[in-house]
Amino acid sequence: MLSYTVYSEAGGVGKSSLAANLAVAHARAGLDVLVVPLDPQDGDLSRLLGVDEERADRDVDNLVRHLVDSGKGSFDGLIRSAEGVDIVPEHNMLSDLSNHLAREKRKAEELGDAYNIYAQLQRVLQEGGVAEKYDVLICDPPATESDHLYNAIYATRNLVLPVEPSAKGRASVDGLEELASNFADQMGIEVGVLAAVPNGFKRTNDQTALIEEIEFPTPEVLPDRTSLMEGCWKEQCSAFEFVREHRDRRRDYELETLAQFDRLARYLEDQAGIDAPNPPEPGALEEVPTA
Repeated sequence: MLSYTVYSEAGGVGKSSLAANLAVAHARAGLDVLVVPLDPQDGDLSRLLGVDEERADRDVDNLVRHLVDSGKGSFDGLIRSAEGVDIVPEHNMLSDLSNHLAREKRKAEELGDAYNIYAQLQRVLQEGGVAEKYDVLICDPPATESDHLYNAIYATRNLVLPVEPSAKGRASVDGLEELASNFADQMGIEVGVLAAVPNGFKRTNDQTALIEEIEFPTPEVLPDRTSLMEGCWKEQCSAFEFVREHRDRRRDYELETLAQFDRLARYLEDQAGIDAPNPPEPGALEEVPTA
């Protein structure tokens, strides 16, 4: 299984948009995809893909209950689907995740048992048979150092880094590399970076120089597509769905952006040795001709 966490320390770099569009790109190629978003804020991936209507219902079963071994049903019962992708919707209880995990750790230690608060997402996914059911697992934690992030990293062991092509973005990559390395050493695991994805590229010389300095693979550099991405959030869908269903005509430059998501998905699949059964022509959408 290909598994990775999409993460950036910097906000506003399109982290959730990248995770959602990569998930759809994997699914377009015939792969079974599960996305586990972990952001307690309202502007999250569940909102983007339109599966967050129960996030404020305290009585509904949700991932946090399963992380502290108090689920009301099966893991499969948590899953919603959108655009061919399975999603475990975010819930407001994620805001209190650290407190819930700390409480469970204290209870275990009082009984003389070990308890790794960072391994609970991995446990839930293993008990849910995720590796047997899915080809791709994507986690989307909040843009802060948190138990949400560390559970995602522990479960996936790989990172995809959306990067703002600026000095600030370059610094965030350095900081994340140190964070991931320290966490890996602490937990005795290996954490790899599959790709860095510069986002919002405006073709300036300074941006080009900064991108060339990134020490991780940058298989695709995404241009500034503010209108496209804002449209996705408005309509609660991926860029593929937005261009197909909500644009008055097809614009070549937006189709090229869709092709970039497809190519990036193929690149990531290659890293795990996964051959997608039905990869489309990059960026290809049915029916409506290009304008």
